[in-house]
Amino acid sequence: MTAIEQDAARTARILRMPTADDDKYSRGVVGLRTGSADYPGAAVLGVSAAWHAGCGMVRYIGPSRAADMVLARRPETVTAPGRVQAWVIGSGTDAASRSASETEALREVLAGGEPVVVDAGALDLAPDATAPMILTPHAREFARLRETLGLVSTDDREAEVLQTSRELGAVVLLKGAVTLVADPDGGLRRIRSGVPWLATAGTGDVLAGAMGAIVAGVAAVGAATPERLADAAAAAAWLHGRAGALAAARRGSRGGPITALEVAEHLPQAVGETLAAHP
Repeated sequence: MTAIEQDAARTARILRMPTADDDKYSRGVVGLRTGSADYPGAAVLGVSAAWHAGCGMVRYIGPSRAADMVLARRPETVTAPGRVQAWVIGSGTDAASRSASETEALREVLAGGEPVVVDAGALDLAPDATAPMILTPHAREFARLRETLGLVSTDDREAEVLQTSRELGAVVLLKGAVTLVADPDGGLRRIRSGVPWLATAGTGDVLAGAMGAIVAGVAAVGAATPERLADAAAAAAWLHGRAGALAAARRGSRGGPITALEVAEHLPQAVGETLAAHP
């Protein structure tokens, strides 16, 4: 097993400069089914990140309070059902309090043909899904997922994420100081672009939204194969880390405290610098 170290050049190969022939659909449409009555801010963070990562359209489907907050922050967002090229589900939700109707709606997404970024409160539905998927657990969610799958815990983080990816037939992104992305064919990518200041509430919601936008862009121009999804996931994680580093650097030479929304707001700079350096 030889892991790939994700860098700016590899990230730039996944991104695409819009051309005069593009429209909002060819640049990618991402749908977010995120947020809840308890955590409506997750919807705002994910939607903001999706817009700032460069997709052509964002659709938000969720609770009315969250939808109102999304529109207040990002009025260009579409809150009606319609065409999407990738989904983000689960951010800011809790499986324990999910309604039967919402569970059924999520299962429909996970049985469809569009790629799905599966986060937080939707991870419990992943083992039965058939859609192309990227799972984005943190360490505790990852441990619960492996327990559900009947996999034995070890001290080898890289081997575990590869095993979990193979078992699910899906891309798995394991968050951490070094984020890992595994694909079912045995590919492994390491992402080290982040800074410790990213360890703050809501940054996972930002990562999911940015990833959904990048996946939608990939799906708009070709097949969303596991390898392409893994490349997109690694690119999103690298840009998320870079945006966090840019936000923290504004506080001084050693960085300083940042908020999740600031990370989202620095994504355009991260994308622009990456494309400029690696055209």
